[in-house]
Amino acid sequence: MTAVTGAAAACVVWSGPVAEAAAGQPTPVTAYTQRSEAGDWVGAGKTSTYRSPAADIRVDGDATYATMRVESDDVTWTIEMQAPAGDQLTPGVFRNAERAPGPTGRAPGLAVSGDGRACNIVYGQYTINQISTDSTGAITLLDASYVQRCEAPDAPALRGTVKYKALPLSFSYVSEPGDYAGGGRSRTFTGGTGTFSLDGAVDERLDYRVTGLRETWGALVAAPSGQSLEAGRTYEANRMGDDGLATLDVGGGCNHSNGEFTVNKLATDAAGQVTGLALTFEQHCEGAEPALRGTIHYFA
Repeated sequence: MTAVTGAAAACVVWSGPVAEAAAGQPTPVTAYTQRSEAGDWVGAGKTSTYRSPAADIRVDGDATYATMRVESDDVTWTIEMQAPAGDQLTPGVFRNAERAPGPTGRAPGLAVSGDGRACNIVYGQYTINQISTDSTGAITLLDASYVQRCEAPDAPALRGTVKYKALPLSFSYVSEPGDYAGGGRSRTFTGGTGTFSLDGAVDERLDYRVTGLRETWGALVAAPSGQSLEAGRTYEANRMGDDGLATLDVGGGCNHSNGEFTVNKLATDAAGQVTGLALTFEQHCEGAEPALRGTIHYFA
């Protein structure tokens, strides 16, 4: 595991749209995608993608029972996710799901149906990456995925992703053999498995943190001295941000490092604090050739 000292990463709760930035403004996504294996009854072995506003996509319910309905010209799909008895839908993985509504005991509920087809018995699980509600309890944002099997636990699967007014939240890295910081591993963290934090303004050092899957990562990022981060720019960087370069330190394990990063999207509040960031990076420890490459999506 790659450890990072300093402030612990905090769970991020989405509470509204990011503020506008001059460029690269993140746009919330409302979409539904499903991938059906051959022999799956509900999806009939097909892959389909629906995106608002071409399709009418809406979410009803609250944090105990969420229902997404997807209506296009020729089909309507319904995706239902029910929290275990006495619980609520929160970021995490809900395993051993039974058919919703009314799963037995403390099992979570799941039911995906459409085009006149549904399961009598459901074996499945779903992952909530992000969810938020308003003061009435109504769902205002949902980012989730699921796996459903009909009638038997080894039946062909229907897999899907649900996004309602959602912005990406993830961290992924690929470490080449010989890279010290990543140890030659690859990993992806999402809201269902990790917690994320970001602190800093466009004209100062950003402190990004993620923890999950028995790993903790941090990234320090800044524009060259006297400059501000800008969307659409690629920066040559080293660990300390000296020699007129930008700052890049991912993992905190290098004594010296060099590399580059590209700011793809950037959003700030009125005070210049960064509220949304999409960034790709490449880092080399101690001048070695093996690279650590990765992508940060923080509500962007």
